[in-house]
Amino acid sequence: MTGIVERARAALGREALGLIVLMVGMVAVFTAANPQFLSVSSFSSMGYQAPLLGLLTIAMLAPMISGGINLAIIFTANISGLAFAWVMLKAGGPEAGALAIVAGAALALIVGALAGAIMGAIIAYVGAHPILVSLGMMIFLRGLGEFLTKGGDISGFPEAVGALGHGDILGLPTPLLLFIAVALAWQILLRRTRHGFAVYMVGSNIRAAEYAGLPTKRTLVMIYALSGLVCAIAGILMLARFNSVRVGHGEALLLVTVLAIFLGGIDPFGGHGKVFPVILSIFILQMLSSGLNLIGANQHLSTAVWGMFLIAVMILRSDRLASLYHLFRKG
Repeated sequence: MTGIVERARAALGREALGLIVLMVGMVAVFTAANPQFLSVSSFSSMGYQAPLLGLLTIAMLAPMISGGINLAIIFTANISGLAFAWVMLKAGGPEAGALAIVAGAALALIVGALAGAIMGAIIAYVGAHPILVSLGMMIFLRGLGEFLTKGGDISGFPEAVGALGHGDILGLPTPLLLFIAVALAWQILLRRTRHGFAVYMVGSNIRAAEYAGLPTKRTLVMIYALSGLVCAIAGILMLARFNSVRVGHGEALLLVTVLAIFLGGIDPFGGHGKVFPVILSIFILQMLSSGLNLIGANQHLSTAVWGMFLIAVMILRSDRLASLYHLFRKG
């Protein structure tokens, strides 16, 4: 038995194996409380809900690995969705054709990437702290969005856009397939490319990376530009899911993305972490929310439990607790 566990740990990694065990335990507990949890409809519902959180978490991933943070992910997604909506409305709203949809998506991606690139450039060339830069961008984008929408919703889009948020391909939710595609791209980008190597080096020690000849400034700009690009994809999905755009959509998800990052084993100081455990953590949080909903718990309870998760993760990963664990094993 020990040999099986060790081989699984070697293949998946300690973080991923622990999260898989946690996931299995949650499935067992929620299924015992309500057998409906293990139904196809329940997992299908999670497949439609989890990708939005997943995309926003991926947008936060590379900045965190680099030792920074992007607090503007929600409002970058919203302003990108607003750009998409503007093109749709100009093209006739519900009557907009395929060309307008493609043009709207392209503009949304450009807006998201541009917002991220501006943050990255300020961090890289001015030397400002990522928290302050992303906070400033968050406030700017929120104010700009409220000015453009006058605090209201914008709705009225073609049915093809709604299919992105509610449709399926071969029985699998379209949002889930979109998320899987982006997650795989990020796995390849971070683990198989020079840019990915530079991201980890910048997070480990940016001065050492500079001395090694890595283009740290260009890497930082690219990190935040790509983060903004994924935010734009999330913004388009958000618009498709809700059939509307509003500046406050998804605002509650910001801290949940940070929780998913930490739960997935990303070092908050940068330089370490993998994509797969973060993906597992996203589905664990979604299962927790869906499970609590199925057993009739108050909808706000999941937020409180998410907060408890974050505190527990910080405690379990503290150096002092690790030292006590090793001391106990030696004893």
